[in-house]
Amino acid sequence: MAANDLHLEILGTSFSITTDEDPAYLEEILNQYRTAVENTQNIFGMKDPLKIAVLAGFLLCDEINKIRTQAGKDREKAEARRESEDRELEQRTLNLIARLDRVLEDKVSPLSKLFKLRNQVKHYEWGSPEWIPRLLGVSNKGGRPWAELWMGSHPAAPSRLVFGESETGLGELIAGNPAYYLGKRGAEQYGSLPFLFKLLAADRPLSIQAHPNKAQAREGFEREGRAGLALDAPDRNYKDPNHKPEIICALTPFTGMCGFRPPAEIRRLLGAFLSPAPASLREGFSPLLAAVNNDEAPSALRNFTGALFGLSAAVREELTRFILRQQASGGAEETDAGAAAACGVSAAQRELMYRFAELYPGDPALISPLYLNLFSLEPGEAVFLPAGILHAYIYGFGIELMASSDNVLRGGLTPKHVDLPELLKILDFSPFKPEILKPPPENSGGAQNAPAVCFRYPAPCKEFSLSVMRSTGGKTPFCGTGPAICIVTEGELAVGEKGEIRLKRGESFFIPAGDGDSKPPEFQGNFTLYAASLPAP
Repeated sequence: MAANDLHLEILGTSFSITTDEDPAYLEEILNQYRTAVENTQNIFGMKDPLKIAVLAGFLLCDEINKIRTQAGKDREKAEARRESEDRELEQRTLNLIARLDRVLEDKVSPLSKLFKLRNQVKHYEWGSPEWIPRLLGVSNKGGRPWAELWMGSHPAAPSRLVFGESETGLGELIAGNPAYYLGKRGAEQYGSLPFLFKLLAADRPLSIQAHPNKAQAREGFEREGRAGLALDAPDRNYKDPNHKPEIICALTPFTGMCGFRPPAEIRRLLGAFLSPAPASLREGFSPLLAAVNNDEAPSALRNFTGALFGLSAAVREELTRFILRQQASGGAEETDAGAAAACGVSAAQRELMYRFAELYPGDPALISPLYLNLFSLEPGEAVFLPAGILHAYIYGFGIELMASSDNVLRGGLTPKHVDLPELLKILDFSPFKPEILKPPPENSGGAQNAPAVCFRYPAPCKEFSLSVMRSTGGKTPFCGTGPAICIVTEGELAVGEKGEIRLKRGESFFIPAGDGDSKPPEFQGNFTLYAASLPAP
């Protein structure tokens, strides 16, 4: 059939599409749609074009369905006819949507290129009552801890998309057209958003923990499912079949621990720490010292971890008393005041052990600053943590990005379940010292109205990539690609030719991948934003 042009002028927009339908039929259905739009406006009093178009389409589908139901008294014939019609209607609808996406790309509001998010907060007891509320510009008069804000489609706390006064789930939106919202590559590889973006505000230390790799997670999730463990059971380790590499980027000065030290360094630090200890405590620690007397790292560190959690309750209690007494006396019990410092036990390590002893008396991981590396980040600096690496966030406010998973194996400093055999199965017992990832200085963007500075933090992960974008004015396109979730951490940005949309500090939004020909949204203003996206292919 010959191709025909259909010109539409409706709801404030105008465009044409080419189709092979009969012109008279096209004019007929266009008139029906105009009537449906007019009725929707009159009956519901709506003014938002997007809402009008969606509701009018819904009502037309409802009318079609009722006609089908009425005409389907002969069920066998009607069912066969409906299946054929549904297949044809589905294909025509998909073709029409694809045409409309291309035609409307440069004609509709810039809001169609990004979606503002409404996110959920996790009020874990270690959270800060100040940092997240301050960034969002909301009050927290009750002083409740705001530990994490989740941005993504993870079922434990999915983000919602805001359309004027209505909302829908981010996961639901993506599921409706994965190829458009995730891009062809993302849809084929993952089918849903593969990363989880968070604000993390640690006022108290988090538990020491590690996360499984993908094969371990899949096996553990299936095993615990077969055993009948509920997903919310306190002794459940695997909540999903995915791995959880992650990157943490500081928004304030941030401290943490990450990765085993080499056995020789642990041996030296333990010796210095125990030199003024009572003989009974030194005797209790002899299995730990024997384990790290072997410089073959994987076996030595595995044996050390097993011996650490094998300490008796009496030794753990004596360890707690010793740490508290040492801090209270200012180290006066040491026979050689400079011995510890000379061997590398720093004031920061001693202060952390004292803090841990106050919070978690009797926990064997009170000495974790002696066997895990300490790290400190300035705002904008980050570290990447691969699977299997023991770590703990101690204090600070930051941006956290990870594969979309909630699998955690704990390794101390917690009253929660510690599954030592499972932890030993998933840990990487090689020494690991994290690299501090540093973006260029903030003033490297140049003068006012200069192009924005965009820095992508290097991370060897297929599911996510973290970027920071800064601008001091002018107009610049988003430096990443969709699918992306962005959060504004400083200033304010405007989107659109006339700045129709404004996004201020604390607001977040989702950018779809588009159809391959889509142009990224353009931002202007003085702002800093962090973006989570898929890595470049």
